[in-house]
Amino acid sequence: MSDYILAKQNGRKIPLEDKIFGISSRAKNMIAEKGAGQVINATIGSLLDDDGNLVVLSSVAEAVKELEPVDFADYAPIGGIPQFREAVKKAAFGSFQPKRFTEAVSTPGGTGAIRNAIANYSEPGDKILTSDWHWAPYNTIAGEMGRTIDTYRMFDEQGRFNGAAFAEKVEELSEAQGSLVIILNTPAHNPTGYSLTLEDWDRVMDSIKSAAVKAESIVLLVDVAYIDFAGDEEEYRRFLPRLEAVPENVLPIIAYSLSKTYTLYGTRCGAMICMAQTEAIAAEFKRVCEFSSRGSWSNSAKLAQVILSKIYGDPELLKKVDQERAGYREMLIKRGRAFEEEAKKADLEIVPFDAGFFVSIPCDRPDEVSKQLENQGLFIVPLAKGLRVSIASVSEAACRKIPGMVKAAMEK
Repeated sequence: MSDYILAKQNGRKIPLEDKIFGISSRAKNMIAEKGAGQVINATIGSLLDDDGNLVVLSSVAEAVKELEPVDFADYAPIGGIPQFREAVKKAAFGSFQPKRFTEAVSTPGGTGAIRNAIANYSEPGDKILTSDWHWAPYNTIAGEMGRTIDTYRMFDEQGRFNGAAFAEKVEELSEAQGSLVIILNTPAHNPTGYSLTLEDWDRVMDSIKSAAVKAESIVLLVDVAYIDFAGDEEEYRRFLPRLEAVPENVLPIIAYSLSKTYTLYGTRCGAMICMAQTEAIAAEFKRVCEFSSRGSWSNSAKLAQVILSKIYGDPELLKKVDQERAGYREMLIKRGRAFEEEAKKADLEIVPFDAGFFVSIPCDRPDEVSKQLENQGLFIVPLAKGLRVSIASVSEAACRKIPGMVKAAMEK
């Protein structure tokens, strides 16, 4: 019997289960059977404390408690409440003040921003460009709309950003299609933890400007979901001025998420923010993205929009949120450094890592090795090019244990 009885495939290959959630479910089942002390579940893309509890910023939780029913029960406008649209720009840009025309449209997490950018700035059959190491749902999002993901090799032989490979693909696809959507996930890239340097950004922007001479349009979608866990919040926003030095037919869009930065995963709130050279392009951005929102999820949940508005309307509350997040960010960075140290001791190769929720390990048998580790109580995610470990969801002690286990499994 076919796996599909009535559903139409429409060119898609739909798996029987989501890989990450499926592995995580098996980990939870083993925990229930053998106890939490016998299992390491390094699949979860949420920040957990050393006891395995979800980290929720207490300062944000207090803001939630002060809400009135109308703050979360009423519909929000399709593009977001006005206060949120201004607050989310401040959250995304920090102290940077763009000299371009900016518009913000609310979305259900950063995922919604990615979906709307692809829907409005590419055509069915187009290839969307991102790196070979990338968040797997990019493929799902593109495939749902009749597009596909194409990739360039992210790192060169020296473990540096492969600007030459990026430039080659930008030129190839923009010339073949006439227009191009590029997704760059930085800083603290998922799944590698790499952050583009300012020199990397110079190469990226030079390549885009060169291709834009002949292209109809190029949209650069910068997925900054992990920006506030990458390190110093202003330091990792220094790339933003680079996005302004492009011609009119290049549109930078920031995909911003409240999930990680404000520990509001379940509220599904984010935004897409354009940096347009003209007022007309910015107005078109707002109009078409709100239209797409209406045709998919309609309007985003209001609760998180009100929370962010309150945080940015109260300097003392904002200070508390920033200070509390900084403590957890330091905890996460220590886990990453511990993993790096143990990987070096075990002679385990990892993909260049700076910060963030994940570390990746090159592996030519990812599914086989992952399954083998599951039998030992270690659950990690197999990717096309290797294995992804969530250091966000396990303790520093587990981060010191995992590299040796992976190395031993890969050598069998």
